[in-house]
Amino acid sequence: MATERENLQVEPRRDTLVDLLLPLSLILGLVLLLGLNVGQPGSEPVKAGPWEDWLKLVVGYLAAAAEISAAIVIGGAVLRGIAAFVVQLFSPAQLLDATETIRLQLGRVLALGLEFTVASDILRTAVAPTRQDILNLGAIVLLRTLLNYFLEREIRQGEQRSPGTPKP
Repeated sequence: MATERENLQVEPRRDTLVDLLLPLSLILGLVLLLGLNVGQPGSEPVKAGPWEDWLKLVVGYLAAAAEISAAIVIGGAVLRGIAAFVVQLFSPAQLLDATETIRLQLGRVLALGLEFTVASDILRTAVAPTRQDILNLGAIVLLRTLLNYFLEREIRQGEQRSPGTPKP
C-alpha cells in the first residue's frame, strides 16, 4: 500500500519534469539552429539530373496544396467557432461552458493546421536542399512542434476541466 502511494507521487514529478524539460530542450534547439550560419561557399545544391526541375515543380504544387489545405481547415474552424459563439451568445445556456468547448474545438483544428504547414515545409525542402535549407526546416519544425506541444497541453487541460466536451 505504501509503494502504491510512493509510485503515485513519483509519476506526477516525472510528468512535471518532462513538461518542463521538453519545451526547454525544443527552445534551446531552436536557438542553436537559428544561431548557425551556413553561408559558406559550396553550400549550393548540386543538380541531380534532368528530372529535378520537373520534380521541383510537382513538389512545389504539392506544398502549395498543403498550405491551402491548412488555410481552409483553419479558416473553416474560425468561421464555425464564430458562428457557434454567436448562437451561444443569444441562447440562455451557460456561456462559459460553451466558450470553453468552442475554444477546445478551435485548438484541435489549429493543431491540425500546424501539421499541414509542417508538411508543406518538409515538401519544399525535399528536393535538392542545401545545408541552410535543412537548418531552416529544422528551426521551423522545432518552432511549430513547440507551438503544437503547448496547444495540445492546453487542450488536454481544458478537457480535464470539462469532461463532457465532445470531440469533433
